[in-house]
Amino acid sequence: MKIICIGRNYSDHIEELDNQKPENPVIFIKPDTSLIQKNQPFFIPAFSDDIHHEIELVIKINRIGKHIDKKFAHKYYEDITVGIDFTARDIQNDLKAKGLPWEKAKGFDGSALTGKWLNKKDFDLNNLNFDLIINNRLIQNGNSSLMLWKIDEIISYVSKFFTLKIGDLIFTGTPAGVNSLNQEDVLEGYIENIKCFQVKVK
Repeated sequence: MKIICIGRNYSDHIEELDNQKPENPVIFIKPDTSLIQKNQPFFIPAFSDDIHHEIELVIKINRIGKHIDKKFAHKYYEDITVGIDFTARDIQNDLKAKGLPWEKAKGFDGSALTGKWLNKKDFDLNNLNFDLIINNRLIQNGNSSLMLWKIDEIISYVSKFFTLKIGDLIFTGTPAGVNSLNQEDVLEGYIENIKCFQVKVK
């Protein structure tokens, strides 16, 4: 199982981090060891002083595919959820400044969280609201209509480079509102009004 992540997929998030709008989806990969196990907290790693939350819509691949045409991409997943791409922003900024890969900032142990899985047939995937609540306050709010690249486009593009296998996860990008986390923060993720996860920061 691999975790494929899409960066810079919402214009407002690109602007808040002062990044350039890419011509194609930005892809990076987290190892399977980055996935937080069910009911476990998120532990702030000792090597970073600035861990950011990034809530994202996540899909789970349910069949093997490569070079998938966009018109067939909808056949490759049934389940969706929201998750968190935990990012060591201080480490990432240092790596970016040196022109180095992001793996240490994005793929460390426990840097990915997924919520409970929901059937995509119950939602309008082109107009899907999702929220991150921290300590009972709305911190991030996104809608799939604002994606630069929609889910089926992402699947098609990613499959040009990587064979998609059953159980692979794709994180589809975060909207604006990312910020630092603190110990004892409680994070809750929602699709529409359905709570998909709750995790505590340690």
